[in-house]
Amino acid sequence: MTAPLPPVKTSSYYSATISTFCATERAEILGYLASGSGLTIEGTQTKAWENQIDLLQQALLGVDGSVFLEFDIPRLGSRVDGVVVTNGAIVPIEFKVGESRYKLADRHQAWDYALDLKNFHEGSRAHPIFPILCATESATTDDDWSAPHADLVYPPRRSNATTVREAVTSALSLAPSGSLNADAWGRSRYRPSPTIIEAARALYANHSVDDIARSDAGATNLHRTSTCVEEIIDRSRANAEKSIVFVTGVPGAGKTLVGLNVATKRRLDSETLAVFLSGNGPLVAVLREALVEDEIKREMMNGGEKLRKGAVRQRVKPFIQNVHHFRDDGLRDKSQPPVEHVAIFDEAQRAWNEQKTSQFMKQRKGVADFDMSEPHFLLSYMDRHPDWAVVVCLVGGGQEIHTGEAGIGAWLDAVREQFPHWNAYLSPELHDAEYAAGKSLERLEGHRSVIEDKSLHLSVSMRSFRSEQVSGFVKALLDSDVDRARTLLTTVLERYPIVMTRTRAKAKQWLRSNARGSERYGLVASSQAQRLKAYCIDVRVNVDPVKYFLADRDDTRSSFYLEDAATEFQTQGLELDWTCVSWDADLRRRNDKWSHHSFRGTKWVSVKNAARQSYLLNAYRVLLTRARQGMVLFVPKGSKSDDTLLPRNYDETYAYLESVGIPTL
Repeated sequence: MTAPLPPVKTSSYYSATISTFCATERAEILGYLASGSGLTIEGTQTKAWENQIDLLQQALLGVDGSVFLEFDIPRLGSRVDGVVVTNGAIVPIEFKVGESRYKLADRHQAWDYALDLKNFHEGSRAHPIFPILCATESATTDDDWSAPHADLVYPPRRSNATTVREAVTSALSLAPSGSLNADAWGRSRYRPSPTIIEAARALYANHSVDDIARSDAGATNLHRTSTCVEEIIDRSRANAEKSIVFVTGVPGAGKTLVGLNVATKRRLDSETLAVFLSGNGPLVAVLREALVEDEIKREMMNGGEKLRKGAVRQRVKPFIQNVHHFRDDGLRDKSQPPVEHVAIFDEAQRAWNEQKTSQFMKQRKGVADFDMSEPHFLLSYMDRHPDWAVVVCLVGGGQEIHTGEAGIGAWLDAVREQFPHWNAYLSPELHDAEYAAGKSLERLEGHRSVIEDKSLHLSVSMRSFRSEQVSGFVKALLDSDVDRARTLLTTVLERYPIVMTRTRAKAKQWLRSNARGSERYGLVASSQAQRLKAYCIDVRVNVDPVKYFLADRDDTRSSFYLEDAATEFQTQGLELDWTCVSWDADLRRRNDKWSHHSFRGTKWVSVKNAARQSYLLNAYRVLLTRARQGMVLFVPKGSKSDDTLLPRNYDETYAYLESVGIPTL
């Protein structure tokens, strides 16, 4: 008997040609599965494997191709039960042994596996994918395959124990003949682009950044940036030095992922303990809750008792902290350093300036003589370490949406003026006007140790994995660079749909029809979009970001319900798969320029302050870069009978969007 192919070089616990699989004893196959999973050959999982092996050996007898069992999907933190690979088709099969009905969550799971293979597995991209959901005891099944979507992913077909064979063979009959080498397919690169929530879960569960992040030549190597930061930390510790590191990147390029990767690697090492800090309250709340839920779920899947949420929160809390709470800890005893030697500040340009920090300290903390900006104080807090410390600043450009934000210049000035003994490692992109660090960089030139390293910049968005040009298109659109916006949009639309409509109902239907599986969709709008209330979108509603981003479809507070719109404040740093960007008259076109407005009392008033104009433009920059897979823009028609909804306040915006080439529904 020919032994099955050893699974060590593939992403599955077991792989073999179908003929070899069907001729191999069940016990031998179980040995591979147990060895790969680290489980003993006993218990409920083994019983499920036994049923699946028996069922597949009967269903695949005489079928040409290969089979992979427990195929790894790192981005989802899970494994497909089985994948059948032939010359022309890929058939992932999800078994629900003993189940008599098809649960919606199980259908979404089957969808997700198929979509993940199509989007992120190199060997699967060019081939049709036929997912099967097998509830072994179900009395009902699907008689045929539904029509595939444009990407050649078929909707999951329902089967039971006796109809799996027909589902597989009919998939093979529908697939075009082609060359698909199963051995090469099993060893193909997996290049995922996780949401920040998925990334945090995977990293916290001890996956490496290489497991969950893209590594294609078209994107700046995330591994290289992470490695560069790690080397600076190790060097600073070895030489008893203090260093500040500035990592830059376009929206969605993976800056936060770099920070989480560093923090998770060191969260259990007391000698190099790291903390991930953010002033973005919604981001901190969502990531914490996601990690809590995931840890409870993992414990229950491993046969443990259900953990108390409060106890798990206490374990997660030190790992991801609100930067302002971290700052306040430094005030309690002004002589003691933090327990962490490494502090990672997400969106560091949003740290408070001296005026806002001093005002807060005086009014809320009773500290009357506080005269430092937040960057200055946070560096002084880390500087209390007698040996070494590292501060990693993750810097975004064009993302300032709050008053009182110091910008990256405050960090650079603090290093030059108060901490001349610190090394400064800079991304060369800090010189770009987008980061507003020019004068501070010039003043830093005489500093004792300034090292520029191009590895500290992430140049390509990973959020919009369907098209890497989305952030560039949005920048051109908001910069009124029509020619560049048109050029970039042509490339974007090849794989990343952007459409627009004047009808809210059409926008919502477009979202629902495009989302598959557990892909998340939702409404977003500017915090100044006060007159969208006329279209049942009230931005004054206090959206709970935890429920909005994490709750299931049956929760009215979730994004899925399409009732509440999250603003730039609730969505910055987070993302959805599909969005409806609802565009109000706060940012409107007038004479081929942007006109900035705020709704006061009963009317719109012009915004004259340059900083507030910038905040409003950046609010739309944030909203237009939240979608990973596509978006619809809803621009109302307005109403001639309502002075607050005059059609001309919307028509010129719609005409401008149409002029750059955005298709209409």
